Order: sequence, then structure tokens, then C-alpha cells
Amino acid sequence: MTNYLCNKLLMAGAVLSVCTALAQAHQEGGASPGANPLADKVRAADSRFLDVSVAAAEGYSPIPCASGITGGAMGIHYVNAEYLKDDKIDLARPEAVMYEPMADGTLKLVAVEYITSKGPASLDGHLFNFNGAPNRYGLGAFYELHVWAWKGNPTGTFADMNPNVSCDPTVAPSQ
Repeated sequence: MTNYLCNKLLMAGAVLSVCTALAQAHQEGGASPGANPLADKVRAADSRFLDVSVAAAEGYSPIPCASGITGGAMGIHYVNAEYLKDDKIDLARPEAVMYEPMADGTLKLVAVEYITSKGPASLDGHLFNFNGAPNRYGLGAFYELHVWAWKGNPTGTFADMNPNVSCDPTVAPSQ
């Protein structure tokens, strides 16, 4: 009976060890950017923005990098004011494209953001977050959905902040 119990405990310990290792790998690497069908669709529709000059040519203008008070960031938003006004949600016309500043001075596309003042809003079955007014952006009340399509986010594909993104290019994570 003692050998049986020891074997069971060893097996349980091995299973727990494997589960812990998998969970740590998932947290350290962030959620895979391709782990969601909507993220896949966003990448297919918006990969032209990998080159920030394309965003500028399409009428997007930069606003300062947005970081969280508890860490992480959203990155530098390039916002299209015309798209903000029309309240339409179009997969290929996000209201904002988000870039992380890199140490070499380049900007790396990490996510897009869809914004509308009409809601409740959703895209492909994913509900937008509501932001009341007044807010830190100086906008009226609005609904928004971030899609971390190019950089994994351990807090979720649709979370606002990404702990793996920094506004400081000298400490920007390389993941």
C-alpha cells in the first residue's frame, strides 16, 4: 500500500510540475497573437500598417504613448479623426493603430483600436468596453475594443493595457 501511495503522489507531483511549467511559459510569452479568430481577421485586414508611413498616408496622426498606472502600456496611437467622427465599425478601418517605440527609433505595430460613440457595440461577437465622460482622453463617452493582433498580451487579446509594452523605448520588451 505504501508503494501505491508513493507512486500516486509522484504522478500527481509530475502532473502539477508540467501544468506549472506550461502556465509559466504562457505568462512569460504572452498570449499568442494568433490565438483568436478576430485577431487573425484584423491581421489580414490591417497588416499594411506594419509600416507606420502607411498609417500617416491614410490620415492617421500620432498622439502620445499611453501607459498604465500599474504598468504596461497601449503604445503610441495613430488616430484617424475622420473615422472617429463617422461612428462606423469597419475591420479594415480601425479608428486607431497602436505602435510600440523601439530602442532603435522605429515603431512596431502591436494592436489596433476600434472606437464608436454608439453602443453597446461589438465586433465579431466581442463586446466593446465603455468609457464614460469625463475621461483621460478628453472625449465624450465612447465604446472601444483593442485587438492585440501583432503582440501577445498575457492579460488578453482585447485588454486595454499590455504589460509587455512600454512607452520607454530604452526598456521596451523584445517579445
